[in-house]
Amino acid sequence: MDKLIEERVNLWLNDDYDEATKQEIRNFLQNNPDELVEAFYRDLEFGTGGLRGIMGVGTNRMNKYTVGAATQGLANYLKKQFPGQDISVAVSFDSRNNSQYFADITADVLSANDITCHLFPALRPTPVLSFAVRHLHCQAGVMVTASHNPKEYNGYKVYWSDGGQLVPPHDKNTITEVNLVKTIHDIQWTRKAEKVHTIDSSLDAAYLNLVHGLSLHPEAIAAQKNLKIIYTPLHGTGITMVPKALEMYGFENVSIVKEQAVTDGNFPTVKSPNPEEKSALTLAIAQAEAEKADLVLATDPDADRVGIAIRNDKGEMILLNGNMTGSLLIHYLLSQWKELGKLNGSQFIVKTIVTTELIERMAFCFNVPCEDVLTGFKYIAEKIKEFEGKKTFIGGGEESYGYLAGDFVRDKDAVIACCLIAEMTAFYAAQGKSLYEMLIEIYHQYGFYKEELLSLTKQGKSGAEEIAQMMVNFRNNPPKEINGQKVLMMKDFQAGISYNFEKGTQEAITLPKSNVLQFFTADLSKITVRPSGTEPKIKFYFGVVGTLPNTSEYESTNALLAEKIQSIIKDLGL
Repeated sequence: MDKLIEERVNLWLNDDYDEATKQEIRNFLQNNPDELVEAFYRDLEFGTGGLRGIMGVGTNRMNKYTVGAATQGLANYLKKQFPGQDISVAVSFDSRNNSQYFADITADVLSANDITCHLFPALRPTPVLSFAVRHLHCQAGVMVTASHNPKEYNGYKVYWSDGGQLVPPHDKNTITEVNLVKTIHDIQWTRKAEKVHTIDSSLDAAYLNLVHGLSLHPEAIAAQKNLKIIYTPLHGTGITMVPKALEMYGFENVSIVKEQAVTDGNFPTVKSPNPEEKSALTLAIAQAEAEKADLVLATDPDADRVGIAIRNDKGEMILLNGNMTGSLLIHYLLSQWKELGKLNGSQFIVKTIVTTELIERMAFCFNVPCEDVLTGFKYIAEKIKEFEGKKTFIGGGEESYGYLAGDFVRDKDAVIACCLIAEMTAFYAAQGKSLYEMLIEIYHQYGFYKEELLSLTKQGKSGAEEIAQMMVNFRNNPPKEINGQKVLMMKDFQAGISYNFEKGTQEAITLPKSNVLQFFTADLSKITVRPSGTEPKIKFYFGVVGTLPNTSEYESTNALLAEKIQSIIKDLGL
């Protein structure tokens, strides 16, 4: 066993950790030392989604002690940032196993440090926590969730006073403070009850009223109030808000997948509670077929992301990927803001660098600036904050099924997205169009952009090393051609340099440094390589573009573009 790992294990065995934890470590030492290595070989770090890991004993696991250390570090940092001030933090949690337990520990440690904790009495979506930070004028917020990860995981997202997740320098500074928490004796554990305040239902009402205020065409909903919608919260927090919000919008024909309306951290009806995965929507689609529904909406456990299914021209329910849904939603917002005379040159939208370029193309055609940011919705929130009081945020999104409109929430919001997707469906239905037909019209008008994501999972310490080596290889030996097309440009976001191979020039990238590489070819293909910040994966994002001269050629053009992506994947040896 590595000396550092051995030191960490011995510390946990000999210090004042609870006996159940010590016994679990002893069992691993005797029966499964490899698992002990995985549990102790590193500390959990903040990535694009904060602190996230498998639940269990160890420094690399989510447990009472890592949550306590994270909270103590956060408390120490908040006191340095706001000296002499009354500090408050909003805390919420999702339906995962131990989420409420970790939220209570967070409240214990915060209050023990004389920080007021506004604690939700029951599970709530991540966007409601983001809203609460702003609504209650808190300096920070904590959401206990592992989003769409498998049931073995949990996580700890930290938000700053603007309601957005931590961005530089706060993320690194917070983890620095966490790392200074060397032992459990550095953590103040004893709750001060007078410092823990239960959030009441008035906050829910304030949030839902603002969600309702985003509606652009209530008359279209009134005309299509019987639009048949199937909704599933996938055993998560969406059940607390999405049905209420859809009702406020005026939708009267919403059916909930009852088996998945039960909040359960074991997610018994799905392999993974991830709306990106087709299998997660199996029950909802079956119910949609049985009830002849028009639209399926599925939110992940913390209700910040939404997956949808719609009917194609053959009447079949089909799933849309995140780029398709995002393109439809952004087009709806842009076109209707224009139609309603709300565009005056001071608006903007935001997308991430791995999201479809179709959004940028549409924004250009509406004369609305489109800001590109790094992967992670916290960077979209940062951009909203940058332009606050100067420009109006219309909406934004990322390919991983996360969208936002309005600025009272500063994270992706599946409650808002569900309402606006339903309204968009009703609006086009009132014109005799389906979302499927509208998507094809968008491709015909702006260009047929097609994307695909390939994720390679590499578990554990050896997997992390393999991913790191793959990035070194791509960075040091970039491909000169991909699928027979010259690579004209490489963007290295870690070096902060864009290399124009055609001109032999370099240009600085103004975005923060991040371990991401992008390759752009002569035929406008875009390939992005990026290790995940929250999962043991390296992700490859492929984007190709073609023309759709006639909407009747959709299927054949779609097939050609899909074939092109597969050729790129094969050429890269993936």
